[in-house]
Amino acid sequence: MAAPNEITTQQLLRLIGTPNCPPIVNISINPDFADDQHQIPSAFCHLHTDLPGLATRLNEQPSIIICQKGIKLSQGMAAQLRSAGLRSEYLSSGNYGWRGLTQAPHIPSAILPPMEQGHSMWVTRHRLKIDRIAFPWLIRHFVDKDTRFLFVSPAEGIGVSERYNAIPLDIEDTFWRHRGDTFTFDTMLDEFGLRPSALDRLSTVDRATDTDNHDLASEAAGLLALSVGLSRQYRDDLEPLKSGMHLYDALYRWARDGTEERHTWPKGKPS
Repeated sequence: MAAPNEITTQQLLRLIGTPNCPPIVNISINPDFADDQHQIPSAFCHLHTDLPGLATRLNEQPSIIICQKGIKLSQGMAAQLRSAGLRSEYLSSGNYGWRGLTQAPHIPSAILPPMEQGHSMWVTRHRLKIDRIAFPWLIRHFVDKDTRFLFVSPAEGIGVSERYNAIPLDIEDTFWRHRGDTFTFDTMLDEFGLRPSALDRLSTVDRATDTDNHDLASEAAGLLALSVGLSRQYRDDLEPLKSGMHLYDALYRWARDGTEERHTWPKGKPS
């Protein structure tokens, strides 16, 4: 019988990428981590000996604790958090079980953004729409839930990056940008190793929208209309980002679970 605070790899796979996914905490010891330097998407590392620090960082949020095999480290930490009044689960088979799941994505640790004060920071061009809503959504749901974004004029992106140690994103002559016929969102999927079918499908719609090539994906017309409407509705870039996160949450769930669904009205009318 499963433990009451246990979560399986399949259950976690369904959570990742959704707004309902809690913080995922990797407390593997260094020798175990050195054996396989990859992370479960959105997970962050924390010392298993630092319960007070983890409780502070979680800030009363529920959590999922992982270690290599889902035995003593993760079960013990989850139990301690629960005894401190925080809701916590452990991944039943740990990183080993996740690696054995063929459709489960892994992010190479070497490509993960540097963290300062518990979060990464990125800078990109202001007046965001389409791609510049898509990749903040991707980073927050698959890489760093607590990441922060700075939106500045195009000419100042590199300077702001250098002064504030922020990662330049979708800015010419930088690492995280479009490459050839692909876009920044595709670059991030490739570099982070995030190519499940749902994200592939979402990236196609995003690319079709950004290039005005609606033959590539018929959904692009709707995404364009909503993206332009968001950009016209707000002056502060943080507001369309907030609303756009919900938009891409819905688009991801469509791409993952709903592409076969069709609607016709009146009922019985030939499609």
